[in-house]
Amino acid sequence: MNKSKEPLLINRLKSVKYAFKGAVILIWTESSVQIQFVIAILMTIAGFYFQISTMEWIAQILCIGLIMSIEGLNTAVEKISDFVHPDYHKLIGRIKDVSAGAVFFAAITAIVIGSIIYFPKIF
Repeated sequence: MNKSKEPLLINRLKSVKYAFKGAVILIWTESSVQIQFVIAILMTIAGFYFQISTMEWIAQILCIGLIMSIEGLNTAVEKISDFVHPDYHKLIGRIKDVSAGAVFFAAITAIVIGSIIYFPKIF
């Protein structure tokens, strides 16, 4: 049961508002997210230009969402790590590296999928 005194719909709308606020903060303040956002826009333009299929759009949109989401989580891990231990610490460094590695896996996956979609159209 909803412990909040607000109706469920109002509570959910507030959650969406906070999520949107978080997305805006990421896009405006984090350079890695800004770069990924620009790449997402360019890939969307490329999708329209090359008239990719519905399945290709689905794959591309999933990749964009995956990258942006994991970049956001990576940023959160970095911010929490810096808050918990502002000075250099070997374990905090390892945690940050692992978090960045997750972004790397997603990026490589997106590059492979993008290559599968666009290489036949370009060459």
